[in-house]
Amino acid sequence: MRWLALISVAFLAGCVTTTEQPRPDAPAPDTAPTRTVQQSVKTPTNGQIARFKQVVTRVEPVAERTCKSQAPTLNCDFKIVVDDRRNLPPNAFQTLDRSGRPILAFTLSLIADAANEDELAFVLSHEAAHHIAGHIPRQQQNAMAGAILLGGLATLAGVSPTAVDAATNVGASVGARSYSKDFELEADAIGTVIAKRAGYNPVRGAEYFNRIPDPGDRFLGTHPPNKQRIETVRRVNDQM
Repeated sequence: MRWLALISVAFLAGCVTTTEQPRPDAPAPDTAPTRTVQQSVKTPTNGQIARFKQVVTRVEPVAERTCKSQAPTLNCDFKIVVDDRRNLPPNAFQTLDRSGRPILAFTLSLIADAANEDELAFVLSHEAAHHIAGHIPRQQQNAMAGAILLGGLATLAGVSPTAVDAATNVGASVGARSYSKDFELEADAIGTVIAKRAGYNPVRGAEYFNRIPDPGDRFLGTHPPNKQRIETVRRVNDQM
């Protein structure tokens, strides 16, 4: 079926994304659906950059140990990068480079926007959790299933190749979104464990959600309501 060739996407997973603008030289991510929000763009001070580096130093080894423990077949050598373009809004996401190494990326404005080390640690832990939980391959599988279903139905209906292509694209998009809220909550739960093991307060870190737009509970939305995410963090934290 020629329409299968249309599915060529390299996924990324994100938690506090506002817009996704990967660097031109980055591995092309398969844009997971995200929220676009108009926000003022801040530039971090030297002190905030130093604070971020300190958080990375403490969280990264804990994230890697957790990865090796929970997903021993994965590449657990995290690479943490900062997109140095100063016009980007607060954003963090996880993706994979061409060799399969997990990349955790932050924009400068998110580093500047974080109120404290706990927020930075929670966001970093959450992004590492996306990799540990295998969300990118799971999202790819969901997208493929959706594309096969709708594209196949369109083919059987005898519509034009253009209509089949459109149905395939819609199916892939719907499939990729189908469990995205569950993925975010799962990453919140695992991220809570990582942040706490690294010596940070994940409940205080999750307060970052109180300062970003609430996606509510939209049909096929990509992120769960902020209140539900905070409740997940509190529940897991209390169980530790």
